[in-house]
Amino acid sequence: ASPEEPFLEVLARHKAVYVAPLKALAQEVVAKFSDRLSPLGVIVKELTGDVQLSKREADAAHVLVVTPEKWDVVTRKQGGGSGDAMGSLASRCRLLIVDEVHLLAEERGAVLECVVARTTRLVESSQSEIRLVGLSATLPNYEDVGHFLGCPDDGVFFFGPEHRPVPLKQTFCGVTATRPHEKKMKLDELAYDVALSAVDRGHQVMVFVHSRKETLKTARGLRDTAARNGRDGAFAPSLDAGDPLRPFRQQLANCRHRELAEVVEAGFSLHHAGMSRADRGLSERLFAAGAVKVLCCTATLAWGVNLPAHAVVCKGTDIYDPQ
Repeated sequence: ASPEEPFLEVLARHKAVYVAPLKALAQEVVAKFSDRLSPLGVIVKELTGDVQLSKREADAAHVLVVTPEKWDVVTRKQGGGSGDAMGSLASRCRLLIVDEVHLLAEERGAVLECVVARTTRLVESSQSEIRLVGLSATLPNYEDVGHFLGCPDDGVFFFGPEHRPVPLKQTFCGVTATRPHEKKMKLDELAYDVALSAVDRGHQVMVFVHSRKETLKTARGLRDTAARNGRDGAFAPSLDAGDPLRPFRQQLANCRHRELAEVVEAGFSLHHAGMSRADRGLSERLFAAGAVKVLCCTATLAWGVNLPAHAVVCKGTDIYDPQ
């Protein structure tokens, strides 16, 4: 590089690639990274099945956020194959971050294996250095995965619960009822007890359920149970400091998911993949601002949205599998 060339243009010749497991999560990562890196002039771009980049945009980007399948296509076409691949995106990758690397054990694991194998082959064939980083919060056999990624012993890190800034207390409540109706009633009762206890102490609660329809059912169930027990409005936010929903009134009026507008007055919010991106974002902002006390959601939220809550309830362990 000549001394006159701007540093950021030179830097853009080398790419950092962040592999996110879901397209929705890729959008979150792009927004978060852009917010934090744009003051430095670093350009972050999304490259997924929904978003295509021109050659100029790809060349100018410093960080690319991709899904495993999209990066699989990019590395399959270019990089490490026949012909001159030095101009390709794959060959210019100098940092590959694989988020949720425990997906290796699931249905899409083969795609991640291909991505890692091609990256390793590219390092060997081009004699270039590429840093490979795998991240996971739920990986028991991290040493095996580290070996698969080719990490040296001092390159595998495990951060246990002692590293948490706030201690985590986990409680398992067994439900012995065998009839589905009794089992559901008991789960609803347990969720209500935990949620009300936390809200009474001024905290927020997240309730994870295993279907989209169940998010609304749970919110209505908690609201109605409180009303039956003489605690009507127990989950509604306090009006002492004014109406907490006031900044969101216009957005709620334009909300396409009418069920969200229905339960939000009682202090509940909903979040699942069946909602539009705008409505999911509104739900996240309502909870983050403390305008609602209870968020009923599916596992989609757990993939990457970082919302702090004092209590988290996982309502049941049965997950529907269409296969």
